[in-house]
Amino acid sequence: MFPENTMMGLSEKTPSRICMIVVDGLGGIPVKGKTELEAAVCPNLDAFAKDSVCGRNVPVALGITPGSGPGHLALFGYNPMTYQIGRGVLEALGIGREMTEFDMASRANFATLKNGLIVDRRAGRIPTEENERLVKKLSEQIEEIDDVKVKIFPGKEHRFVVMFTGENLSGDLSDADPQKEGMPPLECKSNSESGSRAARIVNAFITKLTETLKDEPVANTALMRGFASLPDIPKMSELYKLKCGAFATYPMYKGLASLVGMEIVDCGATPESQLKSLKKQGGNYDFIYYHYKYTDSRGEDRDFEGKVKAIEAFDKLLPEIISQNFDVVCITADHSTPAKMGAHSWHPSPIAIKSKYEMTDDVSVFSERAFESGALGRIWSADIMPILMANALKLKKFGA
Repeated sequence: MFPENTMMGLSEKTPSRICMIVVDGLGGIPVKGKTELEAAVCPNLDAFAKDSVCGRNVPVALGITPGSGPGHLALFGYNPMTYQIGRGVLEALGIGREMTEFDMASRANFATLKNGLIVDRRAGRIPTEENERLVKKLSEQIEEIDDVKVKIFPGKEHRFVVMFTGENLSGDLSDADPQKEGMPPLECKSNSESGSRAARIVNAFITKLTETLKDEPVANTALMRGFASLPDIPKMSELYKLKCGAFATYPMYKGLASLVGMEIVDCGATPESQLKSLKKQGGNYDFIYYHYKYTDSRGEDRDFEGKVKAIEAFDKLLPEIISQNFDVVCITADHSTPAKMGAHSWHPSPIAIKSKYEMTDDVSVFSERAFESGALGRIWSADIMPILMANALKLKKFGA
């Protein structure tokens, strides 16, 4: 991709409008001969593919499994190897918390501990209301550790955010999360000398948290990862001269959008409220990021049929999403989440771009295998934004 300063020089403001739809974890691999996309009945996605140029995109590098942060940054046109951003920052920004140079944030999951082993990394995806009760309970018991202030904020379902505020807090720490069930909890460790104090604070916090929750039947401990401080990253308004609006319902994706300078639109908590917000406020922006989460969630749950249904539910929403007078529409994903694996994977994601300046290809089915023959071929995710900008006639000629 072009360096950011070069893109900044080529970009120009025009009245055209771009919509990037990210169907989280959309890609899959076959189960009984079909991927989730191939098993789904999705006439609207198929029709979109027929009118688009199609292919597959690689978020970071071939064979590398991306987190949601790198996957999204690449989609927004940033080199994810240059801008490595901790999940904690994204979660904190996503719930509307401001961060300073003295803050270190972490994403956390309520989890179930039994006989010294993690038996459920997500505590059964407890309801958000239960999350709020537990966070209140913890906040009353844990306010400060060794002169470091601790604040705990509820997220959705099993997720929450912890923010540590104090001197000499480096986010250069290992995750306190084994990433697998049937394993004992991990101790947070410093990856450098600068992180030793922060590691000690985090481990003391986890010990206090587990003690406080010991009588809870399901959510009796927590797993923490993505320790990070606020990074320095150029904004999309500077790079692309765009007014960007983010339509997302989950905190982390709002955090990602906020980090790159998008305005966060209040979308409520459901696909229906999200669509309603788009119809009401989408006209205020010339770039719209529209995020759909449920395909990823069902993939992580190893729920093949559930992911198929999530794809079909999105398919029903698609006509109304793209009816908002866009000049360029892109449908893709930040990464693949095959139900067969129950986790993010390295497999390239489907991508389809619809624009009056792109030739369509022979693809008429929206699926991984069909898109392998698409005219876009395999591209790097970080090259998507220049393609969308070009199709929106927002890039000047390069050179004489």
